[in-house]
Formats: sequence, C-alpha cells, structure tokens
Amino acid sequence: MTSKQLPLTLSLTAWLIRLVSSFVYSQPTPASTTIDEFLRNKMKERRITGLQLAVVQHGKIALLKSFGLANVEDSLPVTNRSIFPIYSCTKAFTGVAMMQLVEEGKVDLTAPVSQYLDGLPTAWQPVTIRQLLTHVSGLPDMNRILNPSTYGLQGIDSEEAAWAKIQTMPMDFPTGEQFSYNQTNYILMGKIIDKFTGKPFTQIYKERQFDLAGMPSTVFGDSRDIIPKIVQSYRYVSRLDGKALGSEKLIHSYGEHPPFKRTASGLNSTAEDIAHWVIALQQGKLFKTKAALNTLWTAGTYNNGKPTQWALGWVTKPRPTHRAVTITGGSVSAIFVYPEDDLAIIALTNRSGSYPEEFLDELAGYFNPAIPLADPITALRMQLQTRGFTQALSIADELKQKDKSSWPTENDLNDWGYRMMNGGGNAQHALEVFKLIVRLYPDSWNAYDSLGEALLKNGHKAEAISMYRKSVELNPDNQNGKKTLERLMN
Repeated sequence: MTSKQLPLTLSLTAWLIRLVSSFVYSQPTPASTTIDEFLRNKMKERRITGLQLAVVQHGKIALLKSFGLANVEDSLPVTNRSIFPIYSCTKAFTGVAMMQLVEEGKVDLTAPVSQYLDGLPTAWQPVTIRQLLTHVSGLPDMNRILNPSTYGLQGIDSEEAAWAKIQTMPMDFPTGEQFSYNQTNYILMGKIIDKFTGKPFTQIYKERQFDLAGMPSTVFGDSRDIIPKIVQSYRYVSRLDGKALGSEKLIHSYGEHPPFKRTASGLNSTAEDIAHWVIALQQGKLFKTKAALNTLWTAGTYNNGKPTQWALGWVTKPRPTHRAVTITGGSVSAIFVYPEDDLAIIALTNRSGSYPEEFLDELAGYFNPAIPLADPITALRMQLQTRGFTQALSIADELKQKDKSSWPTENDLNDWGYRMMNGGGNAQHALEVFKLIVRLYPDSWNAYDSLGEALLKNGHKAEAISMYRKSVELNPDNQNGKKTLERLMN
C-alpha cells in the first residue's frame, strides 16, 4: 500500500520474466492476470465466500478491496465496512500491549511470570514473559478443557472453574525445550495487562491502540454478540449430526471466545482498520521508540540458543531477503508485514479453511516482484500450480540438485499438506505434497507417517500400511503409527 499505487493490470508474467534468472530453480511464467483476477481465482479455488483486502505501502493505504458475500443466504455483499472475526490475529495486538508495558518499565520480558502474578502453580512460576509470548512455555493449553466445537465454556461452570482446572494439569514439556501453540500463555498476558494498567484489557486496547490508530470498527466479541456489520461465518462439512453426507455442505460456523480468553482470539475488525493499525505501528504512534518495534518482531530463543519461529505475538519468516513478520487467525485471516519493503497486506475471509496466508506472498509480488520468489514454499506452490501437482516428484528432483538452503522446510511442507488435506482442499494434491516430502526428507519418520495418512485419505490402504511400517521402523516410539497399523491390520 503506497502513495504511488501500482496499476492493477501489472502482470505476473512481466515480473517473473525479470526475475527468472535469480530464482532457486527454473520458474514457469503464468498467464497475465490483474490483482482482481488473481483474488477471484483464489476465491474460486479455495471456495472463499467473502474476502476483504487492504495493502499498505510507504505508509499509506494503496489498495482496499472487497469481494464475495458477507451473508450467503441473503446474497449480501462484502463491503469495505464489513467486520470480520480475526481470531488469533488478536495475539499481535496483545504483543503490542505487552511491549507498551515494557516501555513503561512495568514489565520485563526476561522476568518470571511469578513476579507479576501470584498463586500460580509451582511449575509455571519460573516461565518468563518472553517464553509465554513465544509459545515455548510448556504450559497446558486452555483449549484442551474447553468445548472442542466452539471453544466455549460448555460443561464448565465458570471462568474461575476453567482456570482452576487448567492449573491442576501437568506441564506439556520442560520450559524452553520445544514449541507448542498455547492459549493459556495469552490468557496470562491479559491478567498482567489488567493488573498493571488498573483497567480491563479491552479498555486498554481501545485507548492505547484502536483510538490512536483510528480503528472505529474494531471490537471484541464472538458469535453470541450482536455486532453491527459483522459478516456471517461459514465452513464446509462432510459429516453432520453423526452422519456422512454425500457431498460437502456449506454451513454456518460458530465460535465462542470467553471474555478471559479474548487476548488470544477475541477481536473483530476490518482490513482498513488493521491497515491503519499497521501504519500507526510503523510510524511510531503506538511505541515511544523504534527499538520497541524491533523487539516486538524479534524471535525468542529455545534453551539451546536457537531461535523460535514466534516473536512477541507475531510469527517471524526469516529469509535471506524480504523477511516477513506475520500473524494468522482461525484459517480465515492473515496479516503480513514486510519491514524492509515498506509493505503490508491484510486479508480477511469468512470461510473456515480459506488460509489466505498461503497466497499473500504471491500477492505481494504485484507490489514488489522479488518477494514471492524469496520464500521457498511460495515459490514451490507457484511451480506446482503452474506445472501441475503430478509433477511434484520431478520438482523435488530439481530441488535436490540445488543447495538445501533453497528447499522448503519439512515442517512448512507438512503444514501445507495437512491444510490442503483437512481444510476442504484437494486431497489428491495433498498426497503429491506428502510424496514430495518423503523424496526430500527420506530419513524422516514423520514424513512417512504423514504420507500414510494421506494415502488412507485417498483410499490407498495397502500403500498406507507400507508407509506406516517404514515410519515405525525409523522411529519405534511412533505410537500413532503403531496404533494405526494395528487398526489397519485387523
């Protein structure tokens, strides 16, 4: 988004031709397409019911667009004023709120949480604020005890009862040893914000972020709240009321965010509001110093000194060039900021399983052609979309001729495969991705386990058994593989 808006007819062909010589491997040249056409194609491909987009460039909103339906049953269109649930994108706002307390000297990122909150379980007390924000705490996840369909309090009497129950559960792993995405971490942040500002965190966010940035449409709430201009949320299901359907059916999606959990996933907003927030963040309206923003976007570390993927409420995407910091929510919303490129993209949708984060790097190419080719997973996705997913193994062989630093990581590929397989995407395409992972990472037990699952999803039982056997052979402690084999052999 920029003061100099690029023509919407800028073609992918032109910029790919200019960059093909620097690409990690031979890159195809897709047909010319405008931004509108690109987005409509993505909506059709991903069955996105409604989408809202904002692009920020050079400190200004360069593009603001809305597509599709806010309400399918009444054919009501999405407008730039439509409000979308943003789910875990809320965590980025919580990161900002905590850094504001750090700047005021009220919180130290390296201090244990017990310095700020009393009465916590003994095992929780030494966990630092940074370890909570970067999801390496090892704390049990609050979502584990909430209703698995809505993440509400059904079956639990109150917030106090939920909080008491989670504190009786054991740690998932020693603090700092591994990553586990965790809502409890951000619930604790809300308690700290309440305590050290003397006000509810909902009021603090409004005063210190929404009002300063100019975000009149941004509010806390969930499916139970009456929010003017809110879009209807949808999802596709293949089973309903315990019965398999003949084909996938579009139904309403319902979610609850109990008030104590809303620092993790409780905001609703517009792409325009979030664009103003990103501008305020980068222009120093929310922090006193540039150093605070740098800290916000700096990854944490594990006990062995290696960097985590998470920073403070944001996810880092380190690359040799064109690094990004991102946050996503509920498989429907995504915010990508490219600090060195003075660019940001916000995409909000209302169909669960849309995963807009998967095409924002590609979209960024309209504003800086080098960005999509700097990310291995985006470059690979573009290859497969152009050459066909059946060429995945050939592409893998091409990659293996290159330096490993240019390969997509196993985790990124695995996550992408599962999103396609379980998020309403193409199960056959997902299978080709899992085959590619095995070709690139032949010593990974998890690669064979995932391929086995994809083969089963596609009806190839005998081949799946072979893959699970290979997985268990590589890792005799693979309990999932053992249980699946036992079930398949009976």
